[in-house]
Amino acid sequence: MQDWLSMTAGDLGRGIARGEIDPVALTQTYLDAIDAHPQRDRIYARVTPDRALAEAGAAQARAQVGRRLSPLDGVPISWKDLFDSAGTVTEAGSALLKGRVPGADAAVLRNATAMGLVCLGKTHMSELAFSGLGLNPITATSPNVNDDGAAPGGSSSGAAASVAFGLASAGIGSDTGGSVRIPSAWNDLVGLKTTSGRLSLEGVVPLCLKFDTVGPLARSVEDAALLLAALEGGRAPDLAGASLRGRRLAVLQTLVMDDLREAPARAFDGAVARFRDAGAEIVPLEVPELVEAHGLSPVLYTGEAYGLWREAIEADPEAMFGEIRDRFRAGAKFSAPDYVAAWRKLEAARAAWARATAGFDAVLCPTSPILAPEVDRLMTDSEYYVTENLLTLRNTRVGNLMGLCALSLPTGVPGCGVQIMAAPETEAALLRLGAAAEAALA
Repeated sequence: MQDWLSMTAGDLGRGIARGEIDPVALTQTYLDAIDAHPQRDRIYARVTPDRALAEAGAAQARAQVGRRLSPLDGVPISWKDLFDSAGTVTEAGSALLKGRVPGADAAVLRNATAMGLVCLGKTHMSELAFSGLGLNPITATSPNVNDDGAAPGGSSSGAAASVAFGLASAGIGSDTGGSVRIPSAWNDLVGLKTTSGRLSLEGVVPLCLKFDTVGPLARSVEDAALLLAALEGGRAPDLAGASLRGRRLAVLQTLVMDDLREAPARAFDGAVARFRDAGAEIVPLEVPELVEAHGLSPVLYTGEAYGLWREAIEADPEAMFGEIRDRFRAGAKFSAPDYVAAWRKLEAARAAWARATAGFDAVLCPTSPILAPEVDRLMTDSEYYVTENLLTLRNTRVGNLMGLCALSLPTGVPGCGVQIMAAPETEAALLRLGAAAEAALA
């Protein structure tokens, strides 16, 4: 039974379908593992055993009569603590929302429940999702599976830890500038950033509605595909026969290779070599417009984030972690004309990106240019915190700024991911490409 804790969600679902795995026993195994784990309270903000066992019981009954709702019917997963869940406190990692109890599930949680997935509970996160580091002294800083003294990656920090430490078969997070992909990379998981607008944000505590997306953190590309289908109530793409042979992949040079540290550089070069060996054509690519687009991030992100949260923050500013509060407040210096002008420039940059990448199946870069930084230094050195936080999210933010879908895959070098970016609304093709890339990296 303990093997269940390391199996992919897809394999667990197949085991349920064959009658080899009982959903109730599976869920109880996960609940017992959570309760026994020494890092439990740094990973889960709240565990929901009553809900989980009730959902598992319903899945058990369906499996016994051959009426399963989806390939993941009866499989237990975790949810980042910004997805509303009826009757369960949802605080988005912030004392500003302490004790907040929503009356209904978020739309994506409703969809997943309707597909038979089991909700284990809510995982810790960066405060209000506004950091790629995953550091949160207000609630808890989740552990990093590779180094307990290192940041876990954020903002979906607990989501990653729940999967990496065997306390959920998969986790659901959100990604505004890299918040699914960074913790996935630093904890050796697969992370899928979906196209903005593809999955509903109803019942999701917002950060920047123009960039917020929902996505899974998982043990395999197949799991990411199955979870995407569950979140939108659809069917997963067929990944059988996926190949890199004849695929044309661009290696982005602009911006993302600056200040690239040794381990991520080595891991990325190794991944690209394996893709080439598997038959992909590798072509270097410059997109100069990315530099100006990246420079628009302060007005686009902090402008909207502070606009959404200003009233709550200024009503009780001391309730916040100072680094996060200051990042929000930076949005106060931008005007409405600044924001509108920035969006106009970004749209022009997106058009330039589309032209430059039209001849490629996908664009590659290191998921993060750095390894996870030290938590103790982040807490005592403000300049280090700011520089590491911005560098952490620089490469992943390309996907958000350009409006893309993107995958981060583990490279085999601990804490280092390779990012694969594709055109908006092409998740099915991206996941097939990701499955082939995963096989090449295995």
